[in-house]
Amino acid sequence: MRLRNIQAVTRKEFYHLIRDFRSLYLAFALPLLLILLFGYALSLDVDNVETVVVDHDNTDLSRDFIQHIGASPYFHIGAHLPNTKAATEYLDRGRAILAIIIPPNWTRDIRSDRAAQLQVLLDGSDPSFANITRGYVNAFISQYNQKLLVAFLDRQGMEQIKPPINGRVRVWFNEELESRNFIVPGMIAVIIMIVGAMLTSLVIAREYENGTMETIKSLPLSAGDLLIGKAIPYFFVGLTDVLISILMGQVLFGVVMKSSFWLMILASSIYLSVALTLGMLISCVTKTQLLANQGAILLTYLPSLLLSNFVFPVINMPKVLQLVTYVVPATYYVNILSGLYLRNLGLAHLWPSYLVMIFMFAVLAVLNYVLLKKEGL
Repeated sequence: MRLRNIQAVTRKEFYHLIRDFRSLYLAFALPLLLILLFGYALSLDVDNVETVVVDHDNTDLSRDFIQHIGASPYFHIGAHLPNTKAATEYLDRGRAILAIIIPPNWTRDIRSDRAAQLQVLLDGSDPSFANITRGYVNAFISQYNQKLLVAFLDRQGMEQIKPPINGRVRVWFNEELESRNFIVPGMIAVIIMIVGAMLTSLVIAREYENGTMETIKSLPLSAGDLLIGKAIPYFFVGLTDVLISILMGQVLFGVVMKSSFWLMILASSIYLSVALTLGMLISCVTKTQLLANQGAILLTYLPSLLLSNFVFPVINMPKVLQLVTYVVPATYYVNILSGLYLRNLGLAHLWPSYLVMIFMFAVLAVLNYVLLKKEGL
């Protein structure tokens, strides 16, 4: 490999990059848009569940129960309805997720020390959202039952019974339980794959389609010169996107990295190198820009989004897909991001993920080199 040859290829690719509006859009505008959309729009937090109530009892206790629900940050009472039919229509039209129906004589049953029924209707169209909401409802009813029990014991002049188990829950790593604290860092893995793999998947294929590959073969270039020279501009573009994403995450969403910034840069550089070599491998194999672009979406972007433990937990996937996640580079990078952003871990804990990505980069680089050597470089 010659430094002069690498500089010439890098200069040529850089000029092409700045003259191609579509590549610049994909390199800078799309990642910024993804950070904004995922940071603001994508949220796995369940709060302000749209709720309607039907109070057939209409007593001081039923009104107190409804008032306590409305005061909770997890529920938002949107309407007080006259009957169950109206509540059903709200659920059918998607205007409410939860309906609470208090039957007649509800307060009388409670004050007579009899079991009082309470009907709760829940929209289960989204199972994950519905399960969390059901947990909130059950926890709220349990707390209200405890409040009524304390009032009953006070009336009877009895001492309050202390439960034998007193669980004290302390949340580590993401104390506020904010989903954006892991969504925003995880988006960096998707952005790098977009910039790295999807852009470089076109660079070799473009030479074949334009008919310039034969000219390149006649030049005193080696396969290594061509690969390194074409990768360097996109490496710096990807690293710039990483820095912008870190800054936007901190300024706009308050997501601050707890561990070393330089470990983050090291991990991003290795992962970006994997993305670049993977994109070039797709480009070398397909040799057409259309197929290369489609292949990059299927082999890089979608696995990084779906199979990296970013949005969907790997442990809940079928065993076959769990095995597939081991060959997805984003799986290891997301693990590093979680350790650096949330758990304040160092290289002593994260080195296996670094090592796997380095191995992936080495394998992909060798495959690219062998394929270009077979083409006559």
